[in-house]
Amino acid sequence: MAEEPEHGGPPTATDGNTIDAEAGGRRGREPAELAEPVEPEAPRLQLREPLTPVVDTPPALAETCERIAAGTGPIALDAERASGYRYSQRAYLVQVRREGSGTHLIDPIAFDNLVTLDTAFDGNEWILHAATQDLMCLAEVGLYPESLFDTELAGRLLNLPRVGLAALVEHYLGLSLAKEFSAADWSTRPLPDPWLVYAALDVEVLVELRNLIDADLVAAGKREWAAEEFDALLRFQGPPERKEPWRRTSSIHKARGRRALAVVREIWETRDAIATDRDITPGRILPDSSIIEIAVTAPQDLNSLKSMKVMKNRGPRRFVSEWFDAVERGLALDEKLLPTTGQKVDGPPPPRAWADKNPVAALRLGRTREVVTSIAEKHNLPPENLISPQLVRNLAWEPPAELTVATVSDSLASQGARPWQIGLIAELLTEALDAPDEAPTDLPS
Repeated sequence: MAEEPEHGGPPTATDGNTIDAEAGGRRGREPAELAEPVEPEAPRLQLREPLTPVVDTPPALAETCERIAAGTGPIALDAERASGYRYSQRAYLVQVRREGSGTHLIDPIAFDNLVTLDTAFDGNEWILHAATQDLMCLAEVGLYPESLFDTELAGRLLNLPRVGLAALVEHYLGLSLAKEFSAADWSTRPLPDPWLVYAALDVEVLVELRNLIDADLVAAGKREWAAEEFDALLRFQGPPERKEPWRRTSSIHKARGRRALAVVREIWETRDAIATDRDITPGRILPDSSIIEIAVTAPQDLNSLKSMKVMKNRGPRRFVSEWFDAVERGLALDEKLLPTTGQKVDGPPPPRAWADKNPVAALRLGRTREVVTSIAEKHNLPPENLISPQLVRNLAWEPPAELTVATVSDSLASQGARPWQIGLIAELLTEALDAPDEAPTDLPS
């Protein structure tokens, strides 16, 4: 931004605003007395202790474990991955902080596992932010919580408007937390010092944050709800595996017909194998858009593929023979083995199709959604945290044969709903499911 003229001199066109010669001033900038007040930026969060060297040798890890074991209270924990750069979701840095032991930055790539660190934790509570993002990569290195507190999930239960770590730090502590390296390639070695400072700050105030959020949960009468949610996280096994992941290729609707879909599948699976072998995120090997263009064009020989615009870059071109082999396999596939044009799904179809496929179920879904919205508003909860939308859709599509509060409760529990959720919603959900199909449910005030 250009600097303002000194000493209140006349405005110039270099400051980015148009000059109104007749009015003798700028257009496009409000007078100072009418402008919105600009809130001062919160002070930047700083490290309380100097950054310590990354732990990447057995002696250093042993010393770190001793210091953590000698600390007190819960353990703040975070992990950095290389999403967008690497195929795997492994941890490339683990950050640990505990009162009395300071902050430790551990390179998990330097060790077979971190089981000795898990032993040092000795079953104490972990504090994580957005636990589902880190639990699996921490388990890969031998770290398993016995008790945890998720600051993001707690923020959702409190229905805070923003629940990112930076937003919570500013809300509760009045400090700003920069996130400029969140998308960095953490597989880089050595890691630059500014990245390490960023990583250390992610656990710097997690203990204080946890205590303040916990107090709000107690005051809101939601501490027991949070305890059930945190307990469920201890059993988290990652998202369910997709049956046909290749169908999530961007713009796949452009590949018309079963034969074109077969080519998409062959190229996608070839790319996935290369990405797995090289531990590179698939899109960096061949973008989805290139998969679709190749499938739609269906080049008949290797030279035709080489001449396509998508093969001009060195990355995709280095595997051009593999891509052509995939095209040939797709084109030669027996008709009976071609993929269907529509994906087979377990459970109900997308809600937009209900009115045509099952109008009665569509009415049930409308009533149950009204119930969820009403109860969520009453308890100041996001509807998706009151109950998973998928569970509601499953019930609306195919309710229990005998509709009672007990059978609805059993159905919800079998799909993973927690007791606190069932207690809040089962009775009114049963009424909504059992209401006359031609009339809307009368909701309580």
